[in-house]
Amino acid sequence: MLRIALISDTHGDLVADLLPYLQEVDEIWHAGDIGSLKVIDALEALKPCRFVYGNIDDAMVRRTVPLVQIFVIGGIKFCITHIAGRPGKVTADVKKLIEKEKPNVFICGHSHIALVQFDAKADLLWLNPGACGIKGFHKIRTFFRFSISDGKCCQLEVVELPRYPSHSLIQDPAL
Repeated sequence: MLRIALISDTHGDLVADLLPYLQEVDEIWHAGDIGSLKVIDALEALKPCRFVYGNIDDAMVRRTVPLVQIFVIGGIKFCITHIAGRPGKVTADVKKLIEKEKPNVFICGHSHIALVQFDAKADLLWLNPGACGIKGFHKIRTFFRFSISDGKCCQLEVVELPRYPSHSLIQDPAL
């Protein structure tokens, strides 16, 4: 069994209250709007990671990580990108991507709104972990944790953290 933390929209900030949750997983996946190479370095120092860049990411981040990640783990095909819309109202590029790649699980960020929905028309599980950074309009910081086991995504948790945490930003030399 592989345990995943799915985060998005850090916008350059990692808050210390997130760390205990990340220690309990095998991999960290970031669905874009990372915010800086320092966030990438800090997360990679914790666990193996997968990243895609988002609309706020600068040229340095865009040269370091891809726009789209497509991979198979445990017999499940995953597709991650940042901006996608939502089930039934996807961007034209994402519609083509889904039709071409036929993922079992589609992951995006951008909206700052957590969403777990099975899209029957596309026959896939749609995941958007919301935003775990402190910048944006969201009232609660969210991210997901789930397991990959026996060809299924299971044990999905939606974790909510305070918008204005009492903990400071991670004070790491990399940040």
